[in-house]
Amino acid sequence: MKKLPYLLIATRFILAPVILLLAYYKGTESRFLIVALMYLGLLTDIFDGIIARKIGISSEKLRRLDSQTDLIFWLSLGFASYFLNPGLIKNEWQGILLIFIMEALCYVVSIWKFGKETCTHAFLSKMWGLSLLIAFTYLIGFQQTNWAFYLAVGLGFVSHIDVILIVLLLPKWQYDVPSSYHAWKIRNGKERKKTVFFN
Repeated sequence: MKKLPYLLIATRFILAPVILLLAYYKGTESRFLIVALMYLGLLTDIFDGIIARKIGISSEKLRRLDSQTDLIFWLSLGFASYFLNPGLIKNEWQGILLIFIMEALCYVVSIWKFGKETCTHAFLSKMWGLSLLIAFTYLIGFQQTNWAFYLAVGLGFVSHIDVILIVLLLPKWQYDVPSSYHAWKIRNGKERKKTVFFN
């Protein structure tokens, strides 16, 4: 049972190149399979943390591994979207560039302050993940951008601002911080209550 969270993370890591290969070699005929793999990946992301906390093995190593695997997984879906719909991606390059800049900024600020990448698993970041799921469902499954894409860009911008504030407010590096408000409370010496289902 203690290996299950690692197996779930490994599954998501393996799904990333599978998604890329399907998109590159099979093209649009693979789009619904890619969407199904995306939902499978999301389920592994939900349950790896819940199981780890439930059995008491949640650790810095596990959570950092989870965060970096998430990045690889969602990047694979982004590149798959480009392989399948290059015109749509090129048309929306400004929003995509904004998200890449914000993601890079989170890393720069965290490494500058703590010498480590971010690993907050914040609430807004989780909401952004759900919005990405919807946006990629439309983009890959139905080959269109619409409100879901713009919602994902907007939530992505806001969630990255929240992560940067968390990093700036925390007195020392910490994983699983729900929001910048919680980071402010930690900075002022207040304990926060942890839950199995969130972090």
